[in-house]
Amino acid sequence: MVDPKIEESWKNVLHVEFQKPYFESLKSFLVEEKKNYTVYPSGANIFAAFDNTPFESVEVVILGQDPYHGAHQAHGLSFSVQDGIQHPPSLQNIFKELRDDMGCAIPKSGNLSAWAKQGVFLLNTVLTVRASEANSHRGQGWENFTDAVIKTLSAQKEHLVFILWGSPAGAKASLIDSKKHLILRAPHPSPLSSYRGFFGSKPFSKSNEYLSSKGKKPINWCLA
Repeated sequence: MVDPKIEESWKNVLHVEFQKPYFESLKSFLVEEKKNYTVYPSGANIFAAFDNTPFESVEVVILGQDPYHGAHQAHGLSFSVQDGIQHPPSLQNIFKELRDDMGCAIPKSGNLSAWAKQGVFLLNTVLTVRASEANSHRGQGWENFTDAVIKTLSAQKEHLVFILWGSPAGAKASLIDSKKHLILRAPHPSPLSSYRGFFGSKPFSKSNEYLSSKGKKPINWCLA
């Protein structure tokens, strides 16, 4: 396999990662996996977060875990689902917090592409999953890659907002320079943890306050 098809600015900053042994192993794993199983998202959408939000455009990072593992859900953006697909429980809770925080109406579509186009980088720590098997592609190399992505953003960009929901995402705070970026940590929006501090955490307004304080354009979070 050649280098992955990924947006040019990301290819430039990550080209060293694509040459590393772990990435070769990851590609081989995916080739074999696809021979025997359905893998989400589709190959064209694996790097959709990168393609929708070029490196120079990133202002906010929302870190997810692995893609949705149901049919027609995942399309390469963390927490987002394709148009016409029922909102998963975590996304329902994100939209409730968005309503309470920013006064946004809850949208019909769970597609978050409009955020991505404004510089909200919707990154999962693992970029693929076997159909119907959550976490099935953990430990195959994606974590090495996405850790490198987070470190690169932290080192080469200024005044980003990193939104880390849940313990696995929160653990990535150690990769981020908190002196020059804002880190917002909260429990995961899953129904299992949303009432432990996700609701009321106001990530959307806090992001915009920070961006504005740095002379940056705030995000229009409302999707409806």
